[in-house]
Amino acid sequence: MHKGFSTTLIRGGEPQADPPPPPAPLTTPIYETTAFVFDTADEIRQYNEGHGGRFLYSRYENPTVMAVEATLAVADSAEAGLVFSSGMAATSTVLFALLRAGDEVVCGAAVYGGTRSLLESFLPRFGVPARMASSEELAAPERLLGPKTKLLWFESPSNPTLRCVGVARIAQACRAAGVVSVIDNTFASPANQRPIILGVDLVMQSATKYLGGHSDITAGVVCGAKPIVHDVEMVRRVLGGVLDPQPAYALGRSLKTLEVRVARHNASGLAVARALEGHPAVARVYYPGLPSHPDHAIAKAQMSGFGGMVCIDLHGGEPAACRAFDQLQIVRRAPSLGGVESVCSLPILTSQWGYTDAQLASAGISRGMLRLSIGLEDAGDLIADIRQALE
Repeated sequence: MHKGFSTTLIRGGEPQADPPPPPAPLTTPIYETTAFVFDTADEIRQYNEGHGGRFLYSRYENPTVMAVEATLAVADSAEAGLVFSSGMAATSTVLFALLRAGDEVVCGAAVYGGTRSLLESFLPRFGVPARMASSEELAAPERLLGPKTKLLWFESPSNPTLRCVGVARIAQACRAAGVVSVIDNTFASPANQRPIILGVDLVMQSATKYLGGHSDITAGVVCGAKPIVHDVEMVRRVLGGVLDPQPAYALGRSLKTLEVRVARHNASGLAVARALEGHPAVARVYYPGLPSHPDHAIAKAQMSGFGGMVCIDLHGGEPAACRAFDQLQIVRRAPSLGGVESVCSLPILTSQWGYTDAQLASAGISRGMLRLSIGLEDAGDLIADIRQALE
């Protein structure tokens, strides 16, 4: 049969109307293809010139991937978004896109261990030094920004102590100094905190966590204004850290339940934190929803919910933490966070593995800490399990 159809189909000598177009899909299809077909050289030329609305190669763009990027941008109240193969792929691509030799990065000391390793071990090889700042120093960001400072990276709430800093004040100070502000919003998610509205230039999140929410995809996301996101996208094309269409589809599906999942995480996280505060085995509970948290007032002012992450510091240090960790029954012993299942990790063995005592102290981390990611199970069952492990 001829490649194209005429305006009518001839059946038994009778002209018939064209078949109706296929119905629009309710959910985004998975375009699991590496490349897209063109009919003419002119079509490729138009694509290269930015016209025609077509696709070329899935490392550059893909309909499934672009659909979830658009959804994430809306969730973050941003103009544009990009998804990556992991949170660290997102982090490294942002840094390579925005920094040059001779620039300086200021970074909150209480950040994910992989981020700190990238800043302290890799970027200096390319002539980009990093300067770590405590939560107290971030409270006065204008004092941290020097003539060579190009970018300020921070977390709020931070990993694992859930320290919070004034996002709007940091954003304002960076804007006044011509410094790019980037926040890792993984612990909060856009359901609890919208940093773009507070003035931050870029929001990075490990979509492996709350955005994915089911412990079955690895992904990262960056959202912000179109010009800066475009710069990051051009570097992503070269580094190749784009997300595959299959997990992009799964991420888009998970975003449909983000608000209801996070509401349950918030409620159960607060219940667990309240139940553990004052327990004889617990020296301190870190949860921004508790009035005892040093940054409770800041969190209350800029967050709509306090999340499902709870960090506890035990009397007896590392031995006590390991004993309690080994006794958990409902809460699973695993790294990562933000899934429907409750998990527990020891920061010194996972996210802050390899930290020196000085690095741990600068991040406010002790060897007796347990980091709990409270899932969607019954809060009473979780509290009972944690108590029996502590006792």
